[in-house]
Amino acid sequence: MTDKTLVTWHDQLVVRPRGCVVWFTGLSGSGKSTVANCVDAKLHEQGHSSFVLDGDNIRHGLNASFEILEPVHGEEFAKRFGLGFAAQDREENIRRIGCVAEIFCSTGMIALTAFVSPYRQDRDRVRATVAATGSDLDFVEVFVDTPLEICEQRDPKGLYKKARAGEIKGFTGIDAPYEAPENPEVHLDGAQPVEKIADEVIAYLKKIKKLGS
Repeated sequence: MTDKTLVTWHDQLVVRPRGCVVWFTGLSGSGKSTVANCVDAKLHEQGHSSFVLDGDNIRHGLNASFEILEPVHGEEFAKRFGLGFAAQDREENIRRIGCVAEIFCSTGMIALTAFVSPYRQDRDRVRATVAATGSDLDFVEVFVDTPLEICEQRDPKGLYKKARAGEIKGFTGIDAPYEAPENPEVHLDGAQPVEKIADEVIAYLKKIKKLGS
């Protein structure tokens, strides 16, 4: 039996106004990262503090794979901490980034996360984590709803082609499930122009008073 880790929460002296977590979810190729970056650019122009936490970028560092970790940390370490794309790996991927996004939120920033995050339960857990230290308004789920056929036509990384050819197993939307949000705060038509749908996100943030007037 493993001994319990003795850790205690340490309250901070400085209490800051909270920002929020804007969680973009959708199929690969739906436009999540593109829209998130467009929103980020618009917020920056308006003088707001925001940052994009992108799924691919995070997997180069914080949530790196076995292949990335092994040359530096060794095989045993990489096997224990490296993340792939199996269901449990995806769960841990989202848990970690949810914790990071909450930290950003607690500093007053607007954290824009772009992750496929295919499982509804994982997204709901992040929502609960963020709301637990703030309010329900601190988590904004944005569903970039783009039909699979359009995502496959775009296929910016060539992943759908590989999945259809059997070169990639467990690919979301092909041979692994995507559980669409049931009641997202913002439901975007991913086939529409990026500028237009980015403005819809910003309009919602203004509506819930995360951006002021």
